[in-house]
Amino acid sequence: MHIPYTFAAALISSCILIAQNPGYTDTPMLPGGKWHVHDSARPAPLVVTPAAESAPMAAPADAIVLFAGKDAAAFTCNNEPAKWLLAQDYMEVNGTGSVRTRREFGDCQLHIEWMAPVVVTGDSQGRGNSGVFFFGRYEVQVLDSYDNKTYADGQAAAIYGQTPPMVNACRKPGEWQTYDIVFVAPRFSADGKLVSKARVTVIHNGILVHHDQELAGATSHRALPGYQPHGGKGPIELQDHGNPVRYRNIWLRELNLTPTNDVAQPAVK
Repeated sequence: MHIPYTFAAALISSCILIAQNPGYTDTPMLPGGKWHVHDSARPAPLVVTPAAESAPMAAPADAIVLFAGKDAAAFTCNNEPAKWLLAQDYMEVNGTGSVRTRREFGDCQLHIEWMAPVVVTGDSQGRGNSGVFFFGRYEVQVLDSYDNKTYADGQAAAIYGQTPPMVNACRKPGEWQTYDIVFVAPRFSADGKLVSKARVTVIHNGILVHHDQELAGATSHRALPGYQPHGGKGPIELQDHGNPVRYRNIWLRELNLTPTNDVAQPAVK
């Protein structure tokens, strides 16, 4: 079929635009009314090269070690033992489903190390995709964002679907990356009303990418986030998104925070 030149040119231009700017423009507007959820026009964070990868960071004396390479006993999948691949000092997503901690936590400091697959396949959200979920619902995105265009609120270290990281601090695929996250849980009144929103501070590969950032609600895809009342503690979940992302050296410190505290206090045991 013959396609008029002007239409063909417009079609090609449109395809190029989509390739250069993955994302959407038909999704709801985020609070503040400036950007759509996963907005293709939202500026990508500036790339900042982090320091070279290093040996795993040892857990402090008061930490709860969730994964040290020997077994995944701290995690479960659908109330059964986690079945992710165990090799050397890491566990690897293998299509058996997302895993979550058997224990539940509220305010906390989480250290986690992850690696995007060394063999690069796919692009945008199809490349090294996983996620770290607090309470099984508030996500800090895991993605291979090294030379990989995607929508800004979906790249590595984004509060998925809400807030991009301040900078893109990704290392190359096949190199270990670190997240150090301070999570302040949301508070609800006895009758289920939201008293204070969740907040996170995230350091990616030693670089601050979120500072006391407020979350608009639970993670959603192509939809507005929101809050539903829940208890004061919940599991940490690692997402199986179909890509063989690896995790190692996962530990957590329980904290007792309020939205107005300037100094984190250890949780009362």
